[in-house]
Amino acid sequence: MRKKYGPLYVTPLTVWLAAFFVIPISIIVYYSFLTKRPATGGVIHQFSLEAYTALINPLIFRIALNTFWVACVSTVIMIALAIPTAYYMARSKYKNFFLLLVIIPFLTNFLIRIYAWMAILGNNGILNNALASIGLIDSHIQFLYNVNAVILLTVYTYLPFAILPLYSTIEKFDFSLLEAARDLGATKLTAMLRILFPNIRAGITTAVLFTFIPAFGNYAIPQIIGDAGSYMLGNVIARELTVTRNWPLASSLSVVLTTLTTLGVLLFMRFNRSATEGAAAMAAAAKRRQGMRAAI
Repeated sequence: MRKKYGPLYVTPLTVWLAAFFVIPISIIVYYSFLTKRPATGGVIHQFSLEAYTALINPLIFRIALNTFWVACVSTVIMIALAIPTAYYMARSKYKNFFLLLVIIPFLTNFLIRIYAWMAILGNNGILNNALASIGLIDSHIQFLYNVNAVILLTVYTYLPFAILPLYSTIEKFDFSLLEAARDLGATKLTAMLRILFPNIRAGITTAVLFTFIPAFGNYAIPQIIGDAGSYMLGNVIARELTVTRNWPLASSLSVVLTTLTTLGVLLFMRFNRSATEGAAAMAAAAKRRQGMRAAI
């Protein structure tokens, strides 16, 4: 009976994936092999590799490197902030309150939060006025419209996506393993690095994926508070779609971006799986040694 109705159970998921993933991706791939309409933009349904050959461009390569740099730096900062934050939340008796504080930003519109930071960091903003009022600066500091502002706003926007999976993983961690490592002579730092971190690697992986991918495809933040030096691939795709109306080039950029991101995620997950298996074996050995020592 279960085998008979098995395909029926997966039908909603299949329809969902087809409607919101397979079909849109297929349309983008199809458009990437078409020809741009010369006058009005759009596409001519004629096969062409022109959009892909146009990607061999020093400017696009430089923007791609800048995109990768901003995404990597933002992700590293977010993980560095999220791990101690999630650890403290998981060990605190006020964990539900701290969890609420992490979720609160999601209740506010994304653009409103960006413009709020503009009011804080602007030339006549709160921070510049505060520094000037106490005599630390004579003229305003350009906090906005540079790559540092893009990284700051990216970290602020996506940091909850790093904290939440790490909190969920650390909360389930068996903290007696740290005590076992300390009993075997490990320092607190060594126990953290060799026991805690490997055993929460799944949460770290999820946090990296949940932050790097949206940061890599960022559009609104560099568009609003960035400059020419902080231009990212998302801005190029948006410009080709709406301004130059070169839909094949925008589609080819999207295909390459999606392919590289997918390959990177698969490689990262494969590496993480091997490391997690080794960490689990190490933790089990530490637990057995603690049990043997207690028996003696």
